[in-house]
Parts: sequence; structure tokens; C-alpha cells
Amino acid sequence: MNEDTIAAEFRNGMTDWLLRNDIIKTPQVEAAMRAVSRHLFVPHAPAEEAYGHDSVVTRRDEAGIAISSASGPGIVAGMLEQLDVRPGHRVLEIGAGTGYNAALLAHLAGPHGQVTTIDLDQDIVDDARSHLDAAGYGNVTVVQGDGAEGYLDHAPYDRIAVTAGAWDLPPAWRDQLAPDGRLVVPLRMRGFTRAVAFDRDGDVLRGRSMFECGFMPMRGPGVVAERNITVRAGQDPAVILRIDDGKPADETALGGALAAEPLVTWTGVVVPPGEFEHLDFWLADLDGFCRVLLLDGARAHGLPTPAYSYGSMGAFEHGTFAYLTRRNAGQADEPEQELGVCACGPSGESLAGQITARLQAWNRDLPSVTGLHVDAYPAGAAPGTDGTLLVIRKHHAELHACVSAA
Repeated sequence: MNEDTIAAEFRNGMTDWLLRNDIIKTPQVEAAMRAVSRHLFVPHAPAEEAYGHDSVVTRRDEAGIAISSASGPGIVAGMLEQLDVRPGHRVLEIGAGTGYNAALLAHLAGPHGQVTTIDLDQDIVDDARSHLDAAGYGNVTVVQGDGAEGYLDHAPYDRIAVTAGAWDLPPAWRDQLAPDGRLVVPLRMRGFTRAVAFDRDGDVLRGRSMFECGFMPMRGPGVVAERNITVRAGQDPAVILRIDDGKPADETALGGALAAEPLVTWTGVVVPPGEFEHLDFWLADLDGFCRVLLLDGARAHGLPTPAYSYGSMGAFEHGTFAYLTRRNAGQADEPEQELGVCACGPSGESLAGQITARLQAWNRDLPSVTGLHVDAYPAGAAPGTDGTLLVIRKHHAELHACVSAA
């Protein structure tokens, strides 16, 4: 088999997997995923990696931290479904990456559409331009600039796709949307991220759909970085608390949280494995909401496994932190799991009680969780908060998470 045939087999296999897992839902997105040769955008990766399920890192900074990648096909296809690009649409992409997503957008917009992609780094712009040319998408406009400012020259846009994690919603994104335009953005809200599809309604962005995802953060002058606090067990790093929104934290006090044995409380909330849909929204109004990651030193201290393999939702207050854990609660053929709270520090019982109350509220609300949506108002212009589950204030936007009947 020649190289093109092998690549086509991998590409079709990738698309078939996305269909089986109900990520691709429309013939248009299926056709785009089958048509665009992903391996041409990650030329240094073997075909099985280029068409695998995971992201492919393509660029790192001087410290070795990844700053650009080709997102996993599941994330790519899911956001394309949210975006709903139609033939003839004008599309802006924030974050050029490898150019792969721009090629998919160009396929969807067709010969009468226009796609512009912008990136902060000239090196990334140059690589994306080269890859797009090699794949036959020379009609895509690739520009260097700060994506937070959009690209006014080709506005208004029917669709804007952001392909880097955004902490805020810069006004330029809304202002450069057509009156009935759609913005899809991986939006960071108190440390957790959702790919949110917003439709423009005057100055308001109305949330239409969202799904959990992870993205490399946007870079540039408007960035708000998360803060990492390391908690040690003796001399060994054991836990990292990842705190968003510039919240103050007493690092010295938290450093003593592991001086005593952890307190584990079981909440009575029993769910199927991994069925924690939007639980973080019910926890995020805690003053010290954060994400908790366990390191090797945590095992030696007897800390239980977090609810997620990569970490867990949690909270802190002064010298205490807590996080979600879980245990089997069903029979072998019914692997249900009970959620628990592990608390470390002098206020462990109080903090565990606060988290337990929110877990139980989420469990009561489960029938309506699928109706959760997020609307974005200009900062200072939002209505009253009656009926709103959670309000998150950014520099430029105020986010309202609301639950409606499923």
C-alpha cells in the first residue's frame, strides 16, 4: 500500500470511531473529517499518532511547556458540530495551531466562504500556512496577531471558533460576530473548562450547548493564569492546589494541612462510574473552589484516590483543603460508585460538610442537569440573579449558569 492509501485508512478509521461514539452527528462534519488529511498538519508524527484519539503536541517553549498542538479528533469534531458552519459562511478562528482546524472550516464553508485564522506567534503562523498549502487549502487567510482582538478586516463573521482555552470573553469577539452569529470557545470557569456554543443576541451571548474539554491556555497580555500551591507531606511534595481567578490563598497555612490524618466522609451520593455531569457548577460557588492534584507523596500519606484520574474538584479555606474521592457501591455487574470527601487540615469537618451539601443538592437536581446553560453578559450589564445557579465575573463578561427543565 502506498502512503496515501495508508493515510486514508487511518483517516476513515478515525472518522468511523467518532461516528460510533456519537461525536460526529451530521453528514457535513463527517465529510470534512474524511476529506482533510490530518497527517499533513503534524508531519513529524507517525500516522497512527496523527489519527489517534489524543492531541499531538507540536511546539514547546524554552521551559519545555507545550504551547501549541493538534487537538484530539474528538474535541475537534465536537466543536465543529457546535459551530455548525454552512457553505458561504465567513469564519474566524482564534488560534491557528497546525492549520488542521482551519482546513476543516474551509471544507465546511466551501468555495464561496472565507476562513481567517490568527495566532500570536509568527512561527506558528508560518507553520500553519505551510501545512495548509501542502494540503490544498491555500485559500485560508493566516495572520499574526493577538486573537483577543479578533481580526476586524474580515468582520463581521458568521462563526468564530476559539481553539485555545480562554479565561474571558473579549468584547471584540462579540462585536465582530454577525447579528445572528455563533461563537464556540473553550471557556475556563473557576478552573474547569467547557466548550460553549454562544449565539449572539445583541450585546448578550446566549449559551446553546457545551461539553467538558481541556485546552492549552491562550497567551497574550490579557491572560489570567492559574496559581499552583504545593502542599508537602514532610519533605515530599504530595498535593497541588490549582486556584483560578486570582483568589487569595495562605500558602504558609496550607503547608501544614497534612500534619494530621485526613478525614474521609462518605456522602450517600451514588452514581454510575464517571457520571458527574456538570457537578463542578454546583461546587464552584464555594469561596475556595479549586482543583486538587495528587502526587506520589500523597499515597505514602494515605490520601485516597481522587474522583478523577487526573485530579479532582475540591476547595480550600485558610489551612485546610478537601477534594472528592469515590468508592465502589454496587455489585460487580452494577459498578455504581459513592462519592466522598477527603479533607485535610484543622477545619476538615466543616469544609467536608459544605462540599457534601453541594453534592447532595446536585444529586437532587440531576433530572434537570442536562438543561444547564451559560449566558454571557457584558460586565456590569447583567440582570438580577434570581433562578441562576452560579454567577462568574470576568474582566469583560459576567457569566450566568442557569438550569432549565430537561
